Amino acid sequence: MTRNNQLQEIFETYGDEYLKNHKLPSYIKKVISDIKFCRTSNIGGHIEQCEKCGDIRISYNSCRNRHCPKCQTLAKEKWIYNQEKNLLPVGYFHIVFTLPNEFNTLILLNQNIMYNLLFKSVSETLLELAKDKKYLDAEIGVTTILHTWGQNLMYHPHIHCIVPSGGLSNLGNKWNNSKEKFFIPVKVLSRKFRGKFLSYFKEEFKIQKFTLNKDTLEFTNSQSYKNFINEMYYKEWIVYSKAPYKSASHVLKYLGRYTHRVAISNDRILDIKDNKITFKWRDYKDNNKKLMQLSSDEFIRRFVTHILPSSFVKIRHYGLNSNRNINTKLKRCKILLKVYRQGEDKKMLSAAELFLKITGINICQCKNCNNGNYIRKNKIEPRSTSPPLIKGSTK
Repeated sequence: MTRNNQLQEIFETYGDEYLKNHKLPSYIKKVISDIKFCRTSNIGGHIEQCEKCGDIRISYNSCRNRHCPKCQTLAKEKWIYNQEKNLLPVGYFHIVFTLPNEFNTLILLNQNIMYNLLFKSVSETLLELAKDKKYLDAEIGVTTILHTWGQNLMYHPHIHCIVPSGGLSNLGNKWNNSKEKFFIPVKVLSRKFRGKFLSYFKEEFKIQKFTLNKDTLEFTNSQSYKNFINEMYYKEWIVYSKAPYKSASHVLKYLGRYTHRVAISNDRILDIKDNKITFKWRDYKDNNKKLMQLSSDEFIRRFVTHILPSSFVKIRHYGLNSNRNINTKLKRCKILLKVYRQGEDKKMLSAAELFLKITGINICQCKNCNNGNYIRKNKIEPRSTSPPLIKGSTK
């Protein structure tokens, strides 16, 4: 392979044909285009010159699309850097809420409505049960992250939650520690979540115009709809809870695995040829790593099911972590836990400064003389031709 960005190569090679053969909404077309042209002359860039030796280099712009694997590393590190100040010196639980597969087609057809219902049901389940005197009798902080895929790229909507092992007492005068394993039994979480989601879903279905297709015709028949709802009430919904991480640094590393992950990373794509895509995946049924080969059409079809609607917020904060509580209730928790420091707000770092902090590499330093830094000189307008010829280049 000539590229190290395999997903980009897939869209370069097979993207136009897929777009020609399938009717797609504009936001999905934009994602395909962004990934295809990321860091190429098509979306422009800038010319930089070393302040010491005069060496010139061309830097093309990143697409910055949240579905592009090439662009998410720095975005992830920037997000984590900004979140460090909101972590508490306690353990953190990882909880995953999953919707039954029977909802999948309806969710795909009505993503904004259904994803918002999922966030609402998950957050209220955790916040309300934590406030219950039977469990924690406290207000907790919750960070939630929507994922829609499994390892084989099939559609699998679920929400990852990071929750501290304790919370601010309902009176606001002390920190209540949770039990070591977890303060809310998984079965209680599952049934509360199921009840909330189905209740909100029935309300929305009465007032919203849901998009339906031939696979969801049962929702147009009142008796079939009632049978479906009853079946969902009797079904056990899956909620997974993992033991807490003991330090804030572990939490941040763990968060980094989920916050800006895309449906498939480039290092999992092994081969692209003859309209076939081969990639690695882990089968959690037997916990073995396997290879999967799909036609280019089927690979792209699976990938685009995980493209979120424009401006949809996939990472959300609730309770102590919400914006309105960060400077009040979360601050109070830090005082109670004796970790609050006056003026602890972090300095905003540029992309180059953050990259240096993470990797120790100064991306502004001239590789020709190793002495000066590159200074931006001229802007390159977006174009679809070859790189511009530069007068006065030292190379």
